[in-house]
Amino acid sequence: MSHLVQQMAYVGETPWHGLGNALSPRQPLETWAVQAGMNFRILETPVRYLSESAGNLGAIMTYPEQKVLYRSDTKTALSVVSSRYQVVQPAEILEFYRDLTEVSGFELETAGVLKEGRKVWALARTGQSTLLKGGDAVNAYLLLATACDGTLATTAQFTSIRVVCNNTLAVALGEQAISVKVPHNTVFDPLAVKAQLGVSVSSWDAFMYRMKALSERKVKSHEAMNYFLRVFTDPASPVSSGTTNDRAIKKVQTLFDGHGHGAEMVSAKDTAWGLLNAVTEFVDHQRRARSQDYRLDSAWFGQGALIKRKALDEAIKLAA
Repeated sequence: MSHLVQQMAYVGETPWHGLGNALSPRQPLETWAVQAGMNFRILETPVRYLSESAGNLGAIMTYPEQKVLYRSDTKTALSVVSSRYQVVQPAEILEFYRDLTEVSGFELETAGVLKEGRKVWALARTGQSTLLKGGDAVNAYLLLATACDGTLATTAQFTSIRVVCNNTLAVALGEQAISVKVPHNTVFDPLAVKAQLGVSVSSWDAFMYRMKALSERKVKSHEAMNYFLRVFTDPASPVSSGTTNDRAIKKVQTLFDGHGHGAEMVSAKDTAWGLLNAVTEFVDHQRRARSQDYRLDSAWFGQGALIKRKALDEAIKLAA
């Protein structure tokens, strides 16, 4: 089976998705570019077609409203986009972190390429960390990703990772995730993005204050079941009561009841924090997927990320 992950690199322990080339810490960005498969450019050319006349091949014509994006190294076509589409190069994703890693204490931990170059990302630890009850450590990261196939705006987003189980969760306050999105019809300005994120860095403490509240909110068995029902019931279903994912609910209930990583820690056992981490572990590690790289794509950018966001919202409601 072909993989979504074309290539990636990482520092430290093998990532939760089990993919990539291992690097020693503090490698230069140029090394990251090679080992993460990001040492190519996305080139563009006008869409062209071959006209026909009375059954005979005619001239090569150009359609100026759209262009083809392709890789500079393999010449693989990546997508057909509007002529107004602004490309963000893989090198720009890594370069975004240069001053952060050289001056601000950030450290790149993973970077890579998905879908033959259609999507690229880099993830850096910010140096911020919090301990919940019982030594349950949560670290802060900054994820920057982009796509050239219309599936993702260039997105800079703060992400938390629970150390004991490598569960990932987009950092959020209230109704909004702490992120900056740059549509591809505008130019990506890394300085402007960092300026917007600068306000959000100070929000880590506020986010973790909420997570501590979850770890102190004890839940009863009926509350846990109602929580999982709310997370895994699709209200958009044409069925009047919505469609419930019974398999998912059974699995997350098992994870919550002591079988998940860190489920027996005092911060998680019978708490709203435990409920949330049962869902994030299910999405990141257990949910059905064609392969680990498909699971990664979903957990960070797709349906899995939406499930985790809903789980966070519902957990915060419990603790309110």
